[in-house]
Amino acid sequence: MYRKISAVVIPTIFAIGIIAYMLFRVWDELFIALENSIPSYLVLGVVICLFAWGLRGWRYRTILKSLDYPMSITASTACIFVSQTVNLIIPARLGDLVRVFILKHEQNTTYSEGVSSLVVERIFDLFTVALLGAVAVFFVLNVPPWFYTVILVPIIGGLIFFIVLLFLGNFSSENKYVLILLTMLHEVKRASLSVKAILILGWSSIVIWLLDILVCAAVIMMFHQQIPWAIIVLAIVIGNLVKAVPLTPGGIGGYELSLAITFGLVGVDAAIATLIAVIDHLIKNLVTLVGGIVSIYYFGDWVIPSIRSALNTKSDGGKDSDH
Repeated sequence: MYRKISAVVIPTIFAIGIIAYMLFRVWDELFIALENSIPSYLVLGVVICLFAWGLRGWRYRTILKSLDYPMSITASTACIFVSQTVNLIIPARLGDLVRVFILKHEQNTTYSEGVSSLVVERIFDLFTVALLGAVAVFFVLNVPPWFYTVILVPIIGGLIFFIVLLFLGNFSSENKYVLILLTMLHEVKRASLSVKAILILGWSSIVIWLLDILVCAAVIMMFHQQIPWAIIVLAIVIGNLVKAVPLTPGGIGGYELSLAITFGLVGVDAAIATLIAVIDHLIKNLVTLVGGIVSIYYFGDWVIPSIRSALNTKSDGGKDSDH
């Protein structure tokens, strides 16, 4: 029991500590910046964020359809909302397991198909974000060396992964666990490696992340700032790639710090950079949280026990197996 509590409490305290440190060091300047802000841009940021969520739901529906599981855009969006809401509260991306349970209940998918759909979504997200970052760094001076590492790792990893999928037909095994892995990889290949899938998932992923960048741009305009687009893109890229390592719930702390560091490359005041980073992530997280609550009501009362089941499965070492 104490181990379960610690697994949630310690990362949460770490996340709060990072945010508190960032706010404390610029505390006096924060209120001045807030007094001069333009709240209407906050509303614009929320609207853009909602559009991005709708497109995410459409893209996920496309992935599921390629696995022969038709689902409405409303249901596919709600499915992501619930899993991402759990990810906001609990570290290690346990919300991803919740999505697998929801798909099992709603569409009678196998566990491997649920995981495969997640893998396709994650691969396109990480690869797209990293590619946007690779373009942006050419227009930014004094980029810290670790930025290049953060950007190159998912690009190289993604390319290797797609090469493995291309030659997947050459692999076979009688081992039970290897067979499960190969089955999942075949499902991922079916959902992602056709020309049609690459075009549809590719362009939709680009638009999704451009909308995510526009949310941040709206927050920047809220504080009367003129930050080069390359820096805004790079900030969102680094923030999300750092957030992809699930050290804290929802990547809170690491995301904000990454954005503030990136804005500092072009001399943005520390207080303004901190406020932009915190409010940008706050908009995205609050939209996710509200969407998650609404989605739980949309699916019904059975979702809460499913969340508990997913968490228990993880805490017990993932003893439940695929069929």
